Amino acid sequence: MKHISGRVEVIAGPMFSGKTEELIRRLRRAEIARQKIQVFKPSLDKRYGTEKLASHAGSEFEATPVDEAGEILDQVEEGTTVVAIDEAQFFDDEITSVVQALADRGIRVIVAGLDTDFRGEPFGPMPVLIVQAEQVDKIHAICIVCGDSAPRTQRLIDGKPAHFNDPIVIVGASELYEARCRDHHEVPRDTTEERDNH
Repeated sequence: MKHISGRVEVIAGPMFSGKTEELIRRLRRAEIARQKIQVFKPSLDKRYGTEKLASHAGSEFEATPVDEAGEILDQVEEGTTVVAIDEAQFFDDEITSVVQALADRGIRVIVAGLDTDFRGEPFGPMPVLIVQAEQVDKIHAICIVCGDSAPRTQRLIDGKPAHFNDPIVIVGASELYEARCRDHHEVPRDTTEERDNH
C-alpha cells in the first residue's frame, strides 16, 4: 500500500532513552501493514553487528550499513514505502537533503538519533532534521544519579566526566556513557586552556 504523501518523523533523545526501540516498534507496525521497508545505519556503528539495528533492550531489525548519506538514495529500491535511518547524528550534513528527497518521493522516513552530544550541544545534522520533520518525538532516559527524567548523555572517561575539549564522536555503550538530568550532567572545562586564551 502506497502512502498518499511522504513525511519525516524524528525520534530524538539521549543514549538509553529507547530511541532505537521506538524506531523498531514503528517498523514492526509498518511490517504488519505490509509496507516495504528499508533500514540504514552509519557503518561506523558496529556495537551490535554491522547488518543489524539493535536496541540496548535487545530488539533487532535488519539494516544496511552505509559510509555516507548519499549512498542511501542509491540503495532505496523501487516500491519501498518506509525508510528508517538510525544514529543519524553520525551522518554528514547531506543526510538532511537525502531525507527530504525521500519524503518528496512519497516515502515515510523515520529518523532516530542523539539530539545533543556529550557537551549538551546540538549534534551534527540532527537540529536541521528536527526542524524539517512533520513529527518530532523527544524522549528522555532516566538519570543514573537521581532517577529523574534525563535529557542528556554523560560521557565518562576512566569513571570521570569527559572534558569539554574531548572528541565529540566515540562510539560506545554503558562503559563510556550514562543518561543524566540537567543537574547531574557535568562537562568540566580545561581551566588552564581558558587562562591561556585570556
